[in-house]
Amino acid sequence: MSEDIDIDTGALEKRMDGALNALKTEFASLRTGRASASMLDPVMVDAYGSSMPINQCATINVPEPRMVLVNVWDKSLVNAVDKAIRNSGLGINPQMDGTILRLPIPELNEERRRELAKVAGQYAENARIAVRNVRRDGMDQLKKAKADGMGEDDQKIWEDEIQSLTDDHIKRVDDALEAKQQEIMQV
Repeated sequence: MSEDIDIDTGALEKRMDGALNALKTEFASLRTGRASASMLDPVMVDAYGSSMPINQCATINVPEPRMVLVNVWDKSLVNAVDKAIRNSGLGINPQMDGTILRLPIPELNEERRRELAKVAGQYAENARIAVRNVRRDGMDQLKKAKADGMGEDDQKIWEDEIQSLTDDHIKRVDDALEAKQQEIMQV
């Protein structure tokens, strides 16, 4: 009977990879002293009665290492985009020039670098929690399969496989965190 019981480790791995991809997206939004268009990805603008990502109402360019230009398409949204950037927690004060917002990226001081490293650590911990939640779901599938007649040997094999997947993804989260913290602390 145990031959027809199977745990879909591919789906578990795909969900764990999703947690890693979300972490990389969050890391991209952390500013490390260099200008990057992706640092504005989490900024949401109140426009036309709803909240939308900034890249859906403006063009974002990086003409030099310490400057980001935001060219707002609709003149009536300039103030909303300015407000969204100021309230985003990025620590950037836009300078308005018609429909163009100039975002000078200041040098990071030591204290701000430490704060950003802590934020990166929080993002990594959230990713670890997501990976462990996927592992828990896999283990719950195993308990159900055992109730449906899976043998103890098969259950042990699947448990080891799920744990191995989890360990691999946690290590990848830790490696990504270490690389990002080094990038943040680099002067």
